[in-house]
Amino acid sequence: MQLILITGLSGSGKSVALAVLEDAGFYCVDNLPVAMIGALVATLRNEGHNRVALTVDARTGDAVAGLPHEVESLKSGGIDVRVLFLEAKADALIKRFSETRRRHPLSSGGLTLPECITRERDMVEGIPEIAHRIDTSDLAPNTLRNWVREFAALSPSGLTLLFESFGFKHGIPLDADFVFDVRCLPNPYYDPVLRPLTGCDAAVAEFIRATPEAMRMLEDIHRFVSDWLPAFDRDNRSYLTVAIGCTGGRHRSVFLAETLAGRFRERGRTLARHRELGA
Repeated sequence: MQLILITGLSGSGKSVALAVLEDAGFYCVDNLPVAMIGALVATLRNEGHNRVALTVDARTGDAVAGLPHEVESLKSGGIDVRVLFLEAKADALIKRFSETRRRHPLSSGGLTLPECITRERDMVEGIPEIAHRIDTSDLAPNTLRNWVREFAALSPSGLTLLFESFGFKHGIPLDADFVFDVRCLPNPYYDPVLRPLTGCDAAVAEFIRATPEAMRMLEDIHRFVSDWLPAFDRDNRSYLTVAIGCTGGRHRSVFLAETLAGRFRERGRTLARHRELGA
């Protein structure tokens, strides 16, 4: 059985992610208490369901903190469990709740919206360590849908390595394990011909490959990840996100992230994402 557990902060896009998996043929259950996961999975497994998606979050109370233990129990039973943790910056969450005029699930205790967000973040504090994290602060819904489909299609077992490009002027991704700053490299943006293009275009790639310091940076990052990836594998990590940032997130960081992902793709379970390109 393939089981995807969707969790994270209220307003971060969990309903969008669950709808994507339901459309893809997963048996979906929303807002399931942690204590009921094992029994439900056993029942669905006996009934022949082999693709299941559940959302588990702070709506179930403090018991959500027990999710890591439940995940280990399911894995020991031979289930392919993947945890997807969606999060967003506080100002993005506040804006979403204000626009939809919905109440935060923790607001019944008399807390303000910012206090509810802080409280919920504390409640799920230990879960990101076992999860593939996606920061939805600046993502369009269609981009999130594509990333969820990509995540669900990964082959089972092993560590998933993700190279993510971003622009520093839009903020550092919350889901990054390592962050490399490449703003010191020559910028194609200042070439009027290259400005409207991206790091996925051949002309920009040629510009960067012709820059010795850029290729040195590429080799340094490649060597660092190559040297330390086995340590993360031995530590039983499921996900590792390497974020590469330039000023706008459209040229240098995109090229480096795409190139590095290509180099590591032979090992399997390697992804490239470009936040500012919505891809």
